Amino acid sequence: MAATVDSAGPPAADLERIFSEHHGLVFRAAYRITGNAGDAEDVLQTVFLRLLKRAPEAEPVGHMASFLHRAAINAALDLMRSRQSVRHIPLDELEPVLAEPAHRSPERARSSGEIRDWLRGALARLNPRIAQMFTLRFFEGHSNPEIARMLGISQVHVAVILHRSRKQLQKEVRSYMGGRS
Repeated sequence: MAATVDSAGPPAADLERIFSEHHGLVFRAAYRITGNAGDAEDVLQTVFLRLLKRAPEAEPVGHMASFLHRAAINAALDLMRSRQSVRHIPLDELEPVLAEPAHRSPERARSSGEIRDWLRGALARLNPRIAQMFTLRFFEGHSNPEIARMLGISQVHVAVILHRSRKQLQKEVRSYMGGRS
């Protein structure tokens, strides 16, 4: 049964029920983007405070889980943007570094952590809609048809946007990896 909420924020009892049903989903989505439990908790709090403070003229929430998932991704990206550094990194060479076990060498573990931090910053620099698609695809493992349904757009649009954003991130990763010592 999909929870719905009137235009204005839900009453306290409804908010408590919505929180207990969906807090795990919001936390996991935020953690995948921030990589930090404390930041994910901040995002969790932000999402539910925003829900509580929804304007009376706001459009009603039809499918609560989808709404909260999108809100978590957007709030996490907002948080990452607020901490974003000017440093740019590329994506082509990320897969071998991220796939390799961190215990292999301290240098590799440090490098892998730096790349993950860079990737989070790079996502924060993307257009929010594009970052949301990228997160749904590559962090959450949703297929293009699933993303298209979630966002109400065509599968072709999703595929094109993901291809372009991946190419851009790959270019930045190459540049970053070439500029590091």
